[in-house]
Amino acid sequence: MRTLVLRLNPGDDLRASLDSALAVSGSEAAFIVSGIGSLNGASIRFAGAPTPARIEGELEILTLAGSLSRDGSHLHISVSDAEGRVFGGHAAPGCVVRTTAEILVAVLPEWQFARTHDPLTGYAELSPRRKP
Repeated sequence: MRTLVLRLNPGDDLRASLDSALAVSGSEAAFIVSGIGSLNGASIRFAGAPTPARIEGELEILTLAGSLSRDGSHLHISVSDAEGRVFGGHAAPGCVVRTTAEILVAVLPEWQFARTHDPLTGYAELSPRRKP
């Protein structure tokens, strides 16, 4: 296992930046270990919802977790607004860094993560495979 320590800058899209970091690493599998920072608005898909909701304003990232793969990332996020309300779900494109995001990524060079259709869930789910 290798680690990537990322600091994202104002205006960076959280999801696109993580996908890019995986591509630059040359790996096909990684997990988010920890993520904190702030956002200027977020797009979060709540449980069971077909599309992401847009949350505007200054937000603090409380937690960030998930898997990264070339087939698509699966990220969960919880954020709080200026009144302390907490929102959480799937991090969608449109979570834009406000001041910074500090993220620790565990890169797994011996693994390949794919996302394949699972008939039990109806979704593209993680298919981990150790590289030969």
